Amino acid sequence: MKTETTTKEIDDSKEEDVTTKEIDDSKEEDVTTKEIDDSEEEDELLDFTSKVYKLVIEHGTKGVLQSELWKKLSLTSRDGSRLAIRLEKRGMIKREKVLEGGRWTYQLSPLRLPAKIKSIEESPCITCPEELKCSVDSTISPYICYYIAEWVIREHLKSQNIPATPEVIYKRMFTMKV
Repeated sequence: MKTETTTKEIDDSKEEDVTTKEIDDSKEEDVTTKEIDDSEEEDELLDFTSKVYKLVIEHGTKGVLQSELWKKLSLTSRDGSRLAIRLEKRGMIKREKVLEGGRWTYQLSPLRLPAKIKSIEESPCITCPEELKCSVDSTISPYICYYIAEWVIREHLKSQNIPATPEVIYKRMFTMKV
């Protein structure tokens, strides 16, 4: 009789283990589903955050009204404000309160504009014959480099719509105040 009781107890404990395992599995499924939902929401939020930042950058230093962005992205004012605050906390944009059309809104402008590859595209350092000898504390240095000086002057002349002839470049290089 003692053996039967022991066998019955073992069977009962197995059933409890199976029931407990089934409950644990369902909890695990719930957690996994919740984690997936949260990660999808986070991905969507990150996607909107990057879209907002790109739109702010497209408007340059003058910025864009927060209310205009939410209309373009079909967001609620609440969601839009959260995204703007997130970007502001990350140090990516500046939010400035402005009165526009009798209503308060925020002007969003980038704190830094991304560097454009065009700005260094023709840099002489890329093909410099002295590159291996060049360093900040060497006799060949970016601080006293003829090639860099010439390039900077040429780029400045281009931005001022002045022809960058060798004579003009030479004159500018050797009449610079140091």
